[in-house]
Amino acid sequence: MTVSDLFARSATSSTTIDTSGVRWIPPVRFQRFALIALDAALVASAFGVAILTRMALQGAGAAAISPEALAATAALAVLWLLALRINGAYSIRYLGAGADEYKRVINASAVSAGIFGIACFLLKYDYPRLTFALWIVAGVLLLWIARFVRRKIMQKLHLRGLLQTPVLVVGSGHHVDEAHVALRRAKWAGYKVVGAVTREQAQTTAKGLPVLGPFDDVAEIIKSRRIGTVIFTEGSFNSPSEFRRLAWQLEDHQVQMMVAPTMADVSAERLEFSPMSGLPLVSVARPRALKSLRWTKRATDVLGSAVLLILAAPVLLLTAIAVKLEDGGPVIFKQRRVGLKGEEFYCLKFRSMCIDAESKIAALQAQNEGAGVLFKMTNDPRITRVGKFIRRFSIDELPQLWNTLRGDMSLVGPRPALPSEVARYEEDTRRRLDVRPGLTGLWQVSGRSSLSWEDTVHLDLYYVDNWSFVRDLMILAKTAKAVLGSSGAY
Repeated sequence: MTVSDLFARSATSSTTIDTSGVRWIPPVRFQRFALIALDAALVASAFGVAILTRMALQGAGAAAISPEALAATAALAVLWLLALRINGAYSIRYLGAGADEYKRVINASAVSAGIFGIACFLLKYDYPRLTFALWIVAGVLLLWIARFVRRKIMQKLHLRGLLQTPVLVVGSGHHVDEAHVALRRAKWAGYKVVGAVTREQAQTTAKGLPVLGPFDDVAEIIKSRRIGTVIFTEGSFNSPSEFRRLAWQLEDHQVQMMVAPTMADVSAERLEFSPMSGLPLVSVARPRALKSLRWTKRATDVLGSAVLLILAAPVLLLTAIAVKLEDGGPVIFKQRRVGLKGEEFYCLKFRSMCIDAESKIAALQAQNEGAGVLFKMTNDPRITRVGKFIRRFSIDELPQLWNTLRGDMSLVGPRPALPSEVARYEEDTRRRLDVRPGLTGLWQVSGRSSLSWEDTVHLDLYYVDNWSFVRDLMILAKTAKAVLGSSGAY
């Protein structure tokens, strides 16, 4: 699990603080009360939607709701909210990232519906079945939508520096800095590192994070500076008893304690917590690069690329005509790229640059804005007028659907690299070649060309090691938004 993944799942704190750039955070009790009140309103609204839908479906033949049915309705509403509460739907730690909060809504709704159905059967009470089904479906959808909207609003506020949780990072200097960098990368999660505690004698860490005091004063630092979350990285404790004693000292304080393991770039799906005699063991499944090469992903690529080629045929034709009419040059630009296991192939694109673009790249190297081995320019003079448009909406990459159908590429995967780029890869970076390159990827839905080279490699390696079919579907769903918004494209 990456540090940013770990933090993204954690809670906002109830601590109130107005120093170090951290804004006021609503108390946990207030947040829970607000969530419960919102859910109560949504459950009531869902019942209204169910009644109106039933009336629309049955017309004049729809029977009125009897007093007994209204009483049963109130009982189910209370049972539903109670099930949400018991199932942890109002626990702040599960809000903010991942699918866990949505799963808890499903589980709580299923349990409450099941209990209500069993009760009606045992009591031989005939509750309107269509109303019941419509109510449950509408309720789940409204609860999901509310949580999605809340998440997006909180992320926007966090990105603007609002409602952030003050964080103290404890451990050895190197690991503290790694945690700090991960938190800065995941600014949307709402954590602001205000300082560190290390065992080294220093005023700051190597990356400039202020050291607030010695390890023996951790509890006092947390109390005096109103820390909301404390992260313990590698090197925090010399023995398990040290952690236990510190936990005792902080028992009566509203502070969340988190432990960042030494593992990096491991998704939650590959981890399984297995406590044994008080020892918190974590089982880590093997990397999933080989799973991404199985027939299921290949079959999806073939079917998906074939369907998309048919649907995109009018766009392909119009683009080909526009490119040809602009300067009379070739429509398709073929470029050698490196694919699975280092095998080279011709990557296809609509030509978006002038005919002699390759010969001009040497003269433009001084204006290179790309990081690492990439060459990028915001206003590349080689790009044609048609090229600017098709690049903005990634239309130039549509011919790569043919590469996907052939098996050179996949719908989702790391960016296909040039042989010259691969020649300068570090050893770890070559891990990107263990899967097929993708038409889209985790890098594209996370910023595209605006990402640094380090972030691009980090995202690609995370994708390779933690591949899953569900993650591919999520990336494909987010790609449309990234392309239509032309975010980071040039």
